[in-house]
Amino acid sequence: MDFNNKVVLITGASSGIGAAAALLYAQQSAKVVLVGRNEESLCKVAKQCEETKGIRPLVIKADLSVEEDVKNIVTKTVNTFNQIDVLVNNAGVGVHGSILDGVELYDRAMAVNVRAAYLLTSLAAPYLIKTKGNIVNVSSVAGLRPIKDVDFLPYCMSKAALDQFTKCLAVEMARHKVRVNSVNPGGTKSQFAEAAGYSKEEVAELYKHRCENYPLGKLAESEEVADLILYLSSNRARSITGSIYVIDNGEMLV
Repeated sequence: MDFNNKVVLITGASSGIGAAAALLYAQQSAKVVLVGRNEESLCKVAKQCEETKGIRPLVIKADLSVEEDVKNIVTKTVNTFNQIDVLVNNAGVGVHGSILDGVELYDRAMAVNVRAAYLLTSLAAPYLIKTKGNIVNVSSVAGLRPIKDVDFLPYCMSKAALDQFTKCLAVEMARHKVRVNSVNPGGTKSQFAEAAGYSKEEVAELYKHRCENYPLGKLAESEEVADLILYLSSNRARSITGSIYVIDNGEMLV
């Protein structure tokens, strides 16, 4: 899977799945664009990427809930590299809450997990069409079924919307030879739960509970999810579009 001279734009690249994907693409000689809110963490990831093949990534600090920031991502990428070959819509926010908690949590989940991806994709689409590139959306098993052990209604709804976005967009973009797919992780070792507001103790308990209940008895590593993203965006997956790829250690089976 050689990504030499390919420009790969990754949101949420400062940690977890996004950072792991950035490193894998860098190892395959891609020109990586790292997007996130934590500039310090982005720079650390960028340094690791550059050390692999000597190609310096473009670091863009951006808040995807701010429209001008999203527009700036595409502008800076094109001004620097003149093209976009792969868009990885990885950034997302874990919003837990119930219907009794009001509509604000819903608005937050949809703004980051759906609207931001929609806007960024719409701006990047003309460049992806030029390169006959592709898009990988990072969704969740939460888009396919309710999360049973915690209240995650807003998050589940946003990921279900993202999955439908993947399918509809795949149909629309197929005429331009642009592929669109989704990777839907189950429980994954990352900073996701803590970012959603859980304490370290609660996260440890949540991980323990999930490991005990998943058929394979473990959580996925960020690198495993990143590897699937890399595959779907490579020429090896040239006949795959509109697909939802679950990587969950069997979570969907129980």
